[in-house]
Amino acid sequence: MAEESEKVYNRISVLRADRKVSRRQLADDLGVHYQTIGYLERGEYSPSLVLSLKIAAYFEVPVESVFSLEPFAPIQ
Repeated sequence: MAEESEKVYNRISVLRADRKVSRRQLADDLGVHYQTIGYLERGEYSPSLVLSLKIAAYFEVPVESVFSLEPFAPIQ
């Protein structure tokens, strides 16, 4: 697991739920193993820049809307 100072926070699960996309579907569309999506969502794996950009493009949002070095504020 990444050290706290290297942790990358993300909103992948929120975006998936909003778009009704399963982990497996997202993984298939991105060309990665479905477990990779789970690792990303749980913060157990920090994505490469290329994968980060692919995920942002998939959801059609800026990369900063998906990933952050600071925890995201709760969505209300």
